[in-house]
Amino acid sequence: MTTTRHLTTVIRHWPDLVDALGGRSAPTWPPAGRMNDHLRALDQADDEHEETHAQQLTTLRAPDGRTIGYRCTHCGDVDPGHAHPVGDERDPAQIGERPIPIRLNIHETMRLVHEQLVDCADAIASSVQRPVMGLLPQGYPKADRARRELLVMQDRRDPRRWSWTRTRPAAPLVALWLLGRVQGAPGPFRPLATPQLDHITAVARSCAQRIEQALDVGEQKATLARPCPTCGGPLTLHGGAGTNPVARCAGCGHIWAQPDTSAVA
Repeated sequence: MTTTRHLTTVIRHWPDLVDALGGRSAPTWPPAGRMNDHLRALDQADDEHEETHAQQLTTLRAPDGRTIGYRCTHCGDVDPGHAHPVGDERDPAQIGERPIPIRLNIHETMRLVHEQLVDCADAIASSVQRPVMGLLPQGYPKADRARRELLVMQDRRDPRRWSWTRTRPAAPLVALWLLGRVQGAPGPFRPLATPQLDHITAVARSCAQRIEQALDVGEQKATLARPCPTCGGPLTLHGGAGTNPVARCAGCGHIWAQPDTSAVA
């Protein structure tokens, strides 16, 4: 698989990771919109319940330190954010944690992929991104200096430039920026040297493999320790992506496949 295909895999399958994370089936976490509106709506809904207790929340944090929700220390409800009914499944005196409404293995995959891509883009941009052009010194005609000042402003605000100070783009956008450097897209950049291309290739391969393993969509292969019983050659096992595994001998070409039990009556 080429570097372009690796980066394309990240871009194409990122929405699948979002779906697998639970973002499409669970409420926004934390709730979207103004928090006061959310709390007010929940307060109104709680008027129908008789047994309530005051909130006492513990912050839930992701591995990178970001806040991803809150848990009531009284009953374990996740993100109540207000005086609320005692949870039905748990007595307030009980301790313990309830699962966060996301799949943590998918969340960790997304975090690591985004971190790898951003670190790679930081390094590549520091090597190939051209500095912003400078202003003309005094002594040049005023009209020329004014035109140059406009060009400098446009160059500084070029959206193709990578920024180390603004909010980091989402992983698909970072992969798209790296793809532009690999394909030599126009912009304020010098061509990639071999070490820089190798760096992108290694990072893109790692990210694509993480995503394919998390979603079980990529083909996997491994060399078996047992040699071919016919010729003694090495056996390679192919599988993944929901298909039945197949072993193939590199020497004689013999193939072993799992029987198709679906055809048995």
